[in-house]
Amino acid sequence: MSDWVLGVIGGSGLYDIPGLNGVWRAIESPWGQASDQIFDGELDGQRVVFLPRHGRGHAIAPSDINGRANIDVLKRAGVTDVLSISAVGSLKAELPPGHFVVVDQYIDRTFARAKSFFGKGLVAHVSVAHPTCPRLRALAGEAARRIGAQVTEGGTYVVMEGPQFSTLAESQLYRSWGCSVIGMTNMPEAKLAREAELPYASICMVTDYDCWNEGHGAVEVSAIIEVMHANSAKAKHLVAELARAIKTIPRTPSPIDTCLDFAVITEPEARDLELVKKLSAIAGRVLN
Repeated sequence: MSDWVLGVIGGSGLYDIPGLNGVWRAIESPWGQASDQIFDGELDGQRVVFLPRHGRGHAIAPSDINGRANIDVLKRAGVTDVLSISAVGSLKAELPPGHFVVVDQYIDRTFARAKSFFGKGLVAHVSVAHPTCPRLRALAGEAARRIGAQVTEGGTYVVMEGPQFSTLAESQLYRSWGCSVIGMTNMPEAKLAREAELPYASICMVTDYDCWNEGHGAVEVSAIIEVMHANSAKAKHLVAELARAIKTIPRTPSPIDTCLDFAVITEPEARDLELVKKLSAIAGRVLN
């Protein structure tokens, strides 16, 4: 078994991974209920921990996803690195439906979600200037190309609150900002993964052109689902390919593994002990 433990957060259309042999098991979190149990198993001899972001059956809307619990249970399961797989709309003509984008930046437009494990009684500030892990991005991009996906490496994902899709004015605004794709789920997930010292990368699967492209009309769920099924089949092969790749590569330390070293501001005597306890998995390394 390699030093990697790959956590996979599956988005819309990805609720299982064929070939992953293991069991569903529940992990309790002090941050509340995760989206589902985790599926803890092996894929070609590589340990992989899978969590469906919306739950099996897709019962959880984007704004109701408990990102803190999801990241906490992955950390408690021993995950070392997190791959997010997400369905998105395209904001660029050169990123058509069916295309994969390995994003490297985000603009967070969400407003109704808990965005940090830290807060009153225990303040910490981590840098998310570069919110995704370059090593994991590169490995995921290579895996996507090997399974025959059309891939663009690099791009900005604007994260909207949802659950409604964009207005035309919003879509045009985000295009003017130079954003590549739009979705509803990678924030605050990426920020929370950074606070948990988990390297994070995101494979975004384009399902539509949002509503800016008049030649394709407004976003319709039926059309999205059709593309999403094809994308999900590729994504499952991508996870298997990535698992095979990392199994052969020693996992060397990443700067993200220790990003909390200088992030906690609150002096020990002023810390909320209940919050310290809740942070046992996320920040126990620096708080104990």
